[in-house]
Amino acid sequence: METDPLLGGSTEFGSGRADSCASDADDELYLQQAVVFIEDAIHYRSINHRVDAGSLRMYRCYYSRLCQWVLAATITAVLLLAFVERPSSLSRSSDPRHRSEPWNPPCGLTESIEMFCLLVFCLDLAMKSYLIGWEEFKKCKWLISYTVVLSVSIIDWVLSISMLCHENLRVRRLFRPFFLLQNSSLMKKTLKCIKRTLPEIASVILLLALHLCLFTMIGMLLFAKTDDQQKNEEWLLHFRDLPQSITSLLVLLTTANNPDVMIPAYSQNRGYSIFFISFSVIGTYCLMNLLTAIIYNQFRGYLLMSLQTSVIRRRVGIRAAFQVLSCQRSQTGAQVLVRIDAVLKVMSRVKMKSYYRDAINAAVQAHADVGVMDREQFRKVFDELDKDRITEHPPLPQYSSVVLQKLQLLCSHYYLTVLGNAVALTNVMCICTVLVLNSEKTTVERNNSNLEIINLCFILYYLLEMSVKVFAFGWRGYLSYRNNIFDGVLTVLLLVLQITIFIKYTPPSPVESNSSLWELVRLVNMLIVFRFLRIIPDIKLMALVASTLMDLVKNLRAFAGILVVVYYVFAVFGIWLFEGAIKPPPGSSGLSNTSLQNISNATMECGTYEQLGYWPNNFDDFAAAIILLYNVMIVNNWQAFMDAYSRYTSEWSKVYFVSWWLTSSVMWVNLFVALILENFIYKWDRSHSCSITEVEKIQYETSIQLMFREQIQEPTEEELLCELHRHPHLHLQW
Repeated sequence: METDPLLGGSTEFGSGRADSCASDADDELYLQQAVVFIEDAIHYRSINHRVDAGSLRMYRCYYSRLCQWVLAATITAVLLLAFVERPSSLSRSSDPRHRSEPWNPPCGLTESIEMFCLLVFCLDLAMKSYLIGWEEFKKCKWLISYTVVLSVSIIDWVLSISMLCHENLRVRRLFRPFFLLQNSSLMKKTLKCIKRTLPEIASVILLLALHLCLFTMIGMLLFAKTDDQQKNEEWLLHFRDLPQSITSLLVLLTTANNPDVMIPAYSQNRGYSIFFISFSVIGTYCLMNLLTAIIYNQFRGYLLMSLQTSVIRRRVGIRAAFQVLSCQRSQTGAQVLVRIDAVLKVMSRVKMKSYYRDAINAAVQAHADVGVMDREQFRKVFDELDKDRITEHPPLPQYSSVVLQKLQLLCSHYYLTVLGNAVALTNVMCICTVLVLNSEKTTVERNNSNLEIINLCFILYYLLEMSVKVFAFGWRGYLSYRNNIFDGVLTVLLLVLQITIFIKYTPPSPVESNSSLWELVRLVNMLIVFRFLRIIPDIKLMALVASTLMDLVKNLRAFAGILVVVYYVFAVFGIWLFEGAIKPPPGSSGLSNTSLQNISNATMECGTYEQLGYWPNNFDDFAAAIILLYNVMIVNNWQAFMDAYSRYTSEWSKVYFVSWWLTSSVMWVNLFVALILENFIYKWDRSHSCSITEVEKIQYETSIQLMFREQIQEPTEEELLCELHRHPHLHLQW
């Protein structure tokens, strides 16, 4: 459906002025368009969508909280199906020696849920395709890929149903992570940045491969087989052939088999240690750290370019909102203006956070005496969207009594918090002392009465501290500090538990109740230890590190999403390749763990998968595959998994594990480290001049865009006009 021309008349291109609007223009339509364009700007969305009244209502409905929640729930559901489908992960243990037969859903149950999810995705695709139009659809590779993935998934689903769910391969499982990727614009940008960073990463990995091959050949020459069998242990264990030599040094690159790999040669001649140390210093400490630096530098540059596009989208959205609002008044002069009342009406309809709305409305009201705003003034009021949010605490309550005023001043002093931290530290030390004294006693032998009395005294002090703070700051002021909320909730919970203990287990308590008493005492102790985290906001560097971690949780969701995708794909491949490959010895399920360990130590080679008892780490179901991939990503003893699957399947299985190591440990972990560094440096530069109390009072709402805001260039007026001219549905006449 074509849209009506929005602007008529003609001006010189690039002037940013519309001489007149279409004579049949509807003011309500202009308001709706301005509302949607501003919402697009807030969320860094493209404005290249249909702008007629019906499409705008559909567009806002699609991006409503309910619709997006339904879409997110659908994506989550289709991803979680892998835990329920055959091979099912619904068993208590993943160890094949102790694992009971998992519950497998009947044919059609998970398939019905999956088809419902696919129908939701089809509706999502249809909505997106309609809203942007056919011409834009043909240019969007993500939507074309979305169509292909949905088509393949539906065809594979039909084949699965036709074979009564007895198919050996479900291709659609491999494509499910795509639904997560295509629904996140920041995840797409991050993936694009990673793709563009790959050539630089590949060059360093090629250098690592050259380093590995060079030392492999030197190692095979140094540790060649000799006539003296006593000197052949290094050759036999680590350098017997080319695949074994490469594997041994590749694992040494991750330090997982150090110093085991050099011990046989080192025991013969200490000079051989030079070979292994040289390999580790060059490969692990130089090349691997150089790889981290290159990934950080290149990825940061590409991410900056991607975020530049997001900023341009925001400026284009604001510029488009100004252009359509200027159609509500006749432009008799040379300057294009918008009415203040129209801007306020638009802001009342825009869905945004209340503190941003209040700030923008206040900036707009500053021009109320004139009644109109020009283009530059309109742009500047929306600069509030790029600012940090500063939390302002309510004013202290006013007391008429002089005594109460002095008491309020005393209770609101910073030293009261310092005293509370010292008391909390003393409480933790008391618990630690009691635990050390009772470490050898059973729950029946423990005398918890002393610890109960000590904890009660400390809890009463915590309650007193909370009360005086409420008195000094008022309820609203007290709750405006997050650390006070954390402190108060735990204090009330501790008090309730302690009262429960004294009511239910008043002495003399029966012996049979000691176990239950200890469970409650243990819960109280854990909460007290957890409450000690209250010291974090009061130590500047610790507060900075903690806030950095919180920002990572909020702002690195794109990286977490890509990691979920990578884990999902490799887990599916792992199940296809290695499901049921490793089986425990016959009759091992009836043996106790101690007996089995003794047998393993006596019959299995030291350090192998079997001797270490790694049976729960397998690819027999999706959950077990995820845990195994995590263990390999950590790279501690990952050679045991690689060796076991190469023995039980094929030497080519090493390609799978090395690919996962490169993807997860080398690439993703380094990207994660790069963003941690950038986030921490950003916060450190902004807060190193603040005092402890200022760090506590000021809350930085850090986002990826804010982190790179100083490096991002503002688009020019010509660039904005060029973007507006390319809009496929907004027919502007200049």
